[in-house]
Amino acid sequence: MTTTTSRALALAGTVLTGILALYITLVAVGNITDFGTNQQFVRHVLAMDTTFKDEDLMWRAITTRWVQDTAYVAIIVWETLAALVLLYATWLWIRRSHDAARRATTYGTLMLMLLFGAGFIAIGGEWFAMWQSEAWNGLDAATRVFLLSGVVLIAAHLPLERAGASGRP
Repeated sequence: MTTTTSRALALAGTVLTGILALYITLVAVGNITDFGTNQQFVRHVLAMDTTFKDEDLMWRAITTRWVQDTAYVAIIVWETLAALVLLYATWLWIRRSHDAARRATTYGTLMLMLLFGAGFIAIGGEWFAMWQSEAWNGLDAATRVFLLSGVVLIAAHLPLERAGASGRP
């Protein structure tokens, strides 16, 4: 692999990680500064009040406000932590600490894939039947974040030329 190719791949890791870091930072800041908007989203999804209300599924609904709000705060904390990890990863990419940047990018992207894949797509979408709601369905947005995170994870692990023990090409 040429040094030019290696630099281009490192630049791709930097830019893609930075984009994802920017995105999830804005999501977390938005959820903190406009707490009520997505709080309503989480409450409706967990309450399953806009689904088909199938008797065989409604036992899953969580209607206790403090439990709903605790889940929402946990989501915001997780998003904030993922943002911090990805911001740190971006900084490591910029410093050309590629091995450390890859590790941090891996942790950050996996945090987002857990939240949006397991949390929103699997648990919200299937367990709480979010797919049935016309008003409170976040599956498309969750799928976009999940896929973007996967692309960033793959790009971060493309092979880079090694110049020495420092990991800098």
